[in-house]
Amino acid sequence: MERNSQHDAYGFLSIILYAAGAAVVARLLILSIKIPSEVSWRAFFRNRRLEVKPTEYSNVFPPSQRKRLSCESSKDSAVATLIDLSRHPELLLRLEEDYRTASATRFLFSGFCVGDIRALGNFPNYAELCEVPLPIAIEDFNITTAKARPYRPLRWPYHQTMAIQRLEPDYWIELESTYEEQIQERKSIIKKHGLDVMQALPGSELACKELMEMVIQFLCARYPKQFILKGNTLINNIRGTEYDVYGNPPLQILAENVPEDFAIMIRDPKTGTYKFRAGIICASTGWNLGGKIGKGLAEIHSPVPDYRSKMQLSMDRFFTKFPASKPVQRGAWGFEVGEHLYTPPRHADLQALEVQDPQLQPDDLRFRVDWQTLRRLPLSGAIVFNFKAFFTPVTELLDEPYIPSLCLKVLQESKANLREYKQVHHTEHVLVPVLQQYEKYQLEKGLIQPNWETRTLEESPFFRGWQDRHNCCGKGTMT
Repeated sequence: MERNSQHDAYGFLSIILYAAGAAVVARLLILSIKIPSEVSWRAFFRNRRLEVKPTEYSNVFPPSQRKRLSCESSKDSAVATLIDLSRHPELLLRLEEDYRTASATRFLFSGFCVGDIRALGNFPNYAELCEVPLPIAIEDFNITTAKARPYRPLRWPYHQTMAIQRLEPDYWIELESTYEEQIQERKSIIKKHGLDVMQALPGSELACKELMEMVIQFLCARYPKQFILKGNTLINNIRGTEYDVYGNPPLQILAENVPEDFAIMIRDPKTGTYKFRAGIICASTGWNLGGKIGKGLAEIHSPVPDYRSKMQLSMDRFFTKFPASKPVQRGAWGFEVGEHLYTPPRHADLQALEVQDPQLQPDDLRFRVDWQTLRRLPLSGAIVFNFKAFFTPVTELLDEPYIPSLCLKVLQESKANLREYKQVHHTEHVLVPVLQQYEKYQLEKGLIQPNWETRTLEESPFFRGWQDRHNCCGKGTMT
C-alpha cells in the first residue's frame, strides 16, 4: 500500500513537472520572437530577475485563534460565522481605528470581530486562546537571591539570521535580584525622555490592553506570592504597591511592574506588512523608540547588515504567517564598557565607540545579551517583541567552557560589516587578548578539548554545566 502510494505520488509529480516544462519551453519560444537577436540569453534572464516585484501581503492574514472561542463565552458575539477577510477587506478596522468606538460587526485582522472582544470582557483565558500554557508557579521564589539564566546565544558559523527557538513558556518574563533597581532606572529614563522611549499610536488600544492583561496573568501564575490580582487591582508585594489596572494606561502599568522592553507591531491593512505602533524601549544604544515608531520592519532594521538582501523577505513572510500558538525566543549579544541601559541618538557617549581608551581594563568590560521573545497576541493579532538586557562581567567568562573561543571566532572571522555592527572597536584592544588568555586557560584546565572545531554548542543558548554554576533548578523552582 505504502509503495503504491509513493508510486502514484511520483507519477503525479512527473505529470506536473512534464506539464510545467512544456509551459516553460512554450513561453521561451514566444519570448524569443520578441527579443532582438543581438540580446544574449544571459542578459535577458539577468534583466528578468531584476524585474521581480515586491511580495504583496494585503490579502494574507495570520492563522486565526477565533476557533478557540468555544473555550470562552461567545454567545454574545455579533458574528456567528467565520468571515474570509481577504474577500471582505471593507470589514477590517483601519490601522489607526480604535476598536472601542467601532461597530460590533467590524473585524480585526486576527479574525475576531469587535463583538467577540466585547463579549470576552477583561482578562479572558489567554492561555486557552493562545494555546500556550501558563507558567509553573515558583512557590519559594526569593527576589533578593534570584538569578537570571546565563544566556550565551553564540553561534558559528555566524550569519545574520533570526536564529529563533521555541519559547519556553515558563520564562516569558524573568525576574531576578536587580528587579527594583531596574524598575527605578527605567522609570527615570521614561520621566526624562518621555515619548522617545514610551508611546502608543492610535489603533494600538486593544493590543496594549491585551498585552498588559497577558503579562499580569503570567506574573500572577509564575510568582503567586509576589503578584496578586484582586478584581481590577494588581498587588505587587515586591514593591509594596497597588495599581488600578484600568485606571492607568496599559504601558504605564507594565513600566511600573516589569523591567523589560516591549515593542508592538500591528498589521497595516493597506499592505499586509507590520508597523511599530506602541511600546516601551528603555534599553537601546544609538537609537530610540521615538525614531522608529510608526515604521515598518525594513525601515526599523535599516542599520542591520544584509537585512534587505538576506532577511527582509523571510521576515515579512514570517510575520504574516506567525501563529499565536508558537511564540519564539532568540538572543543578541555584544560587548560594552560598563552597564549603560539607554544611550539616545547623537549622545556624546556614542563618540567613545570610535576610540580605544588606553586605560581600559578587563574589569570594565561587560558581555551584554538582549534576550528577546516574540509572540502574536490572539485577539488583536499584534506581534510583540519583548526583550531584556543582561550584563555579565567579561571576567566571569573565564571558566565558561567554549564561550571565549566562540566569542573570538565571531569577533575575528565574521564578515567585516557584521563585526562593525557589533561595535567592538572600542573594546577589542583589551577584549581580544583577554579572551585569548581565557581560551588558553580552559585548554590547560581541560575545560575544553584541544583542536575543537568551533561550532554552536549543543547547550545553546547556554553552556555546559551552567545549571550547577548558577544554582538553577528545574521547572517550577528557583533560588
